[in-house]
Amino acid sequence: MLQLAIPFDALPLPVEGWKQKALAWAAANHEVVAFYEPNAVAYRHGAFENMLGVQLKAFSKNTFTTWEELSRAQLTQQHKPVFGYFTFDLKNSLEKLSSQNPDHIGFPELYFFHPDVWLQWKGQEVTLHSDLVDPKEILEQINNFPFSASFSETSPKTQARVPKEKYLETVEKLRQHILEGDVYEVNYCQEFYAENAAVEPVALFQKLNAASPTPFAGFLKLQEKYLLCASPERFLKKEGDLLISQPIKGTIARGKTPKEDESQKQALANSEKERAENMMIVDLVRNDLNRVAATGTVQVVELFGLYGFQYVWQMISTVTARLPAEVNAIDAIKAAFPMGSMTGAPKIKALELIELYENTKRGLYSGSLGYFLPIGDFDFNVVIRSLQYNASNGYLSFEVGSAITYDSDPVQEYEECLLKAAAILKVLA
Repeated sequence: MLQLAIPFDALPLPVEGWKQKALAWAAANHEVVAFYEPNAVAYRHGAFENMLGVQLKAFSKNTFTTWEELSRAQLTQQHKPVFGYFTFDLKNSLEKLSSQNPDHIGFPELYFFHPDVWLQWKGQEVTLHSDLVDPKEILEQINNFPFSASFSETSPKTQARVPKEKYLETVEKLRQHILEGDVYEVNYCQEFYAENAAVEPVALFQKLNAASPTPFAGFLKLQEKYLLCASPERFLKKEGDLLISQPIKGTIARGKTPKEDESQKQALANSEKERAENMMIVDLVRNDLNRVAATGTVQVVELFGLYGFQYVWQMISTVTARLPAEVNAIDAIKAAFPMGSMTGAPKIKALELIELYENTKRGLYSGSLGYFLPIGDFDFNVVIRSLQYNASNGYLSFEVGSAITYDSDPVQEYEECLLKAAAILKVLA
């Protein structure tokens, strides 16, 4: 593989503008694109590495679409990263579960690839790696690519898949399951969608990312299918033998003034309901990691941490563990997937109730986008605050959800969903 390092000050545009141009070039010329954007957000254990990878043709010999293929690829590759995603519905291959709800987007359940070309922004330079042509030619193609962040004049009009009254009724049914001892907590989500939508995915992603900069943002293209992701949540990271999971449970709107904002932050910090929800998921993550971790190494290193984002304060905890040498990275991911923050506790029963009461397959929503590095480390987000789009049929979708416990008030849960949807609705408007 050939490579070329270019200092930021040698680029023909400021680095952020050139980065947008590189992503537009990638999406216009390749069937598969994966882009990871940390937005310079300071985050405990770091944010995503800033990378862009492309594959000229989908489903080539450098494509991996099963757990077994991915395990072989991750164990044998030496000099390239592996980019890709896991959909939520991989739960059916990990447990005795099934999904009958409709899927309007159609992402394959698992897709990873060795990039033909990949770029990495680090320090004060961007490095181009290429198996196809001289990186200088790639640089010239990007520099000469005509790009403007244009938007269609008509905005797609989204509608809720579930009417408000039906949503409130479902929350009451879930509270009854909790009362009867079936579960302690279940993550219930609803879909907003538009049909026959015509959007420009790269421009829409740039607008979403600008409206809500997060440490685990990303853009994915797989032929005609797109993910535009502004996620604030990490699912699982491997750093050497250290596993790191950072579940989010607990949300409150930012205040309009510094005083109001601090008041909102303290309200979240002192909320018994939000702390109880967070604690349940921390316990679930500890149990998941215990399935693969070295004995006695699972630790909660941060409990009920408060993090501010553009629209919301979030309550985030950090759980770590040590991975024994005899356990491979894929087994660690399988042990914790799907993530507890998007399922509930106990996990299997929560997943069964999700399938029973939700109306759409989640697909990539509450799945995970991420990468494996050549040194064997990996980092994966939780796909939330995200749009899924199928350009071939014009179907545009996003989902939002909340954790339902017995103490949940259905109207407040509905309002929390709308709060989480605010950034996306504003972008689409």
